[in-house]
Amino acid sequence: MKKRIQLVVLAMSVFFIGACGKQTTDTTSDRSLTVVTTFYPMYEFTKQVVGSEGTVSLLIPAGTEPHDYEPSAKDMAKIVQADAFVYNSDALESWVDQVSDNIDTKKTAVIQAAKGITLLDEEEEEGLDTHDHVKDPHVWLDPVLAKQEVVTIAEQLSKKYPAKKAVFMSNAAAYTQKLDQLHQSYEQAFASAKNKTFVVQHAAFGYLAKRYGLTQAAISGVSSDQEPSPSKLAELNAYVQKHDVQVIYMEGNASSKVAETLAQETNVSLAVLNTLESLTKEQQENGESYLSVMEQNLQALKESIR
Repeated sequence: MKKRIQLVVLAMSVFFIGACGKQTTDTTSDRSLTVVTTFYPMYEFTKQVVGSEGTVSLLIPAGTEPHDYEPSAKDMAKIVQADAFVYNSDALESWVDQVSDNIDTKKTAVIQAAKGITLLDEEEEEGLDTHDHVKDPHVWLDPVLAKQEVVTIAEQLSKKYPAKKAVFMSNAAAYTQKLDQLHQSYEQAFASAKNKTFVVQHAAFGYLAKRYGLTQAAISGVSSDQEPSPSKLAELNAYVQKHDVQVIYMEGNASSKVAETLAQETNVSLAVLNTLESLTKEQQENGESYLSVMEQNLQALKESIR
């Protein structure tokens, strides 16, 4: 309730900020667009589509947990003054629904990249029964669904700015071809695997697991800051022993204390699976991207899936 009240107050303040700062929409082909995105995958996918036709910015900085993020008045001002705003889904950025009435969609295109994708319950995905019925937003970790998000972004931007449609669709086609290649790499790697079970710190890889016929068992839920109960840890301990799990995967940008404890108790090794919820500026400057990190994840998964 407190969070909802804060967002209502925030939305009221942003309404006045946006009203003072709005400009007439210009849809001519020579105008550079300003696009605001929520977190890294949305930034990367949108940037690939927009190319040189505009400037794409990131709202949620690296190191900030997207599940818990709340926009400031300054953040909301950036959204209402942008030509387009791209987010993943209401399951992750739940605050968007609460402030959407204050975004003038005649000026700012609001694009939900995961629109049309059926989100799964967390307990539908795992071999373990969680009883949480929490919707999993991590569709971008499935290369096929990532491709669908890219296409949705391109189509919605083209609908809002038809003069730039040819460029948007061409850029999207070039990038989705790379996603197709990534998908084929995952398919080939796991097609003949006999052990298809892997244990992760954060239940973020359910869509990827479903795509390639794998089984994900998670220490915590779809939000990485969820702490497992002692009974859940005991259940996982038994699960690791029963399925002869050799590797437990932790996140590179989150606390790995629980994963380390479970690994010590079960005498198995640790490796990193990156959820790509954030990529630091340094990582990007060093050439890391969605595609390169997903390739790294593939190599890491091969330690278990073999």
